[in-house]
Amino acid sequence: MIAKTVLDLAKARNLKVATAESCTGGMVAAALTDIPGSSAVVDRGFVTYSNEAKIDMLGVRPDTLATFGAVSEEVAREMAEGAIAQSLADIAVAITGIAGPGGSEHKPEGRVCFGLCLKGLKTQTETVEFGAVGRDRVRLLSRDHALEMLAHALA
Repeated sequence: MIAKTVLDLAKARNLKVATAESCTGGMVAAALTDIPGSSAVVDRGFVTYSNEAKIDMLGVRPDTLATFGAVSEEVAREMAEGAIAQSLADIAVAITGIAGPGGSEHKPEGRVCFGLCLKGLKTQTETVEFGAVGRDRVRLLSRDHALEMLAHALA
């Protein structure tokens, strides 16, 4: 199970983890905290579904949201960096996307942007196009992708 791997890797490196989630609504934090002993590693999770929450809780800049929109690598970067700044964590993953149904020509259903911030290193971002596979599936795929990003960064 990938969540257990993340916890084991973080514990071995004595690192704390935070999550900043929008479209997944806390699914990454839940996957981690479902495992006994996770309190040794998980510091906190931010569910920042609205733009206001992204601004208030994570320090995402209003001009970043206005220029790029909530579903962008720029916002994912600021979310991940904000999770580090507003926590005791050493590593944070951020997720913002369009789970569906819906979307637009420029931001289709299934587009999810991720940010990964590890103290002392440049924040990484990426966009994954999961496609119009349904809201539940996009959210599960996003959760799993975020956990894979954490595991890879901690390995």
